[in-house]
Amino acid sequence: MQIEPKQPTTKNPPEQFVGDVYLDPIAGPKEAGQTMTVAKVRFMPGAHTAWHSHAEGQTLHVTEGVALMGTRDGGVIEVLPGQTVYTPAGEEHWHGATPDDSMEHLAMPDLADDPATTTTWLEHVSDEEYHRP
Repeated sequence: MQIEPKQPTTKNPPEQFVGDVYLDPIAGPKEAGQTMTVAKVRFMPGAHTAWHSHAEGQTLHVTEGVALMGTRDGGVIEVLPGQTVYTPAGEEHWHGATPDDSMEHLAMPDLADDPATTTTWLEHVSDEEYHRP
């Protein structure tokens, strides 16, 4: 057993996020066959991802605030602290904070065989898509 050194907080890039979004790595593969990664992601009010999908799916667990999560069929759901959402492999979606409040979640994607293809980033979410009830 060993304590892992804390990794620095990074600000996520504007090509993939709108607003201020900060990431703290928590865990990654240590041994052969392991694929899960875990990060704490904090979204400031109004901040959200671009459309994207994950090659092997992703689990999100909201720890603070209220998350908004949208799908290509036009649905937008609110996810409360303590709730967990699984997004299957290949499903295009976005997630972020509400316009008025910050939000924090744990992001747990499984890495693809080629880690560079774990997440496929697409276009930014339109204002209409983000503000859909």
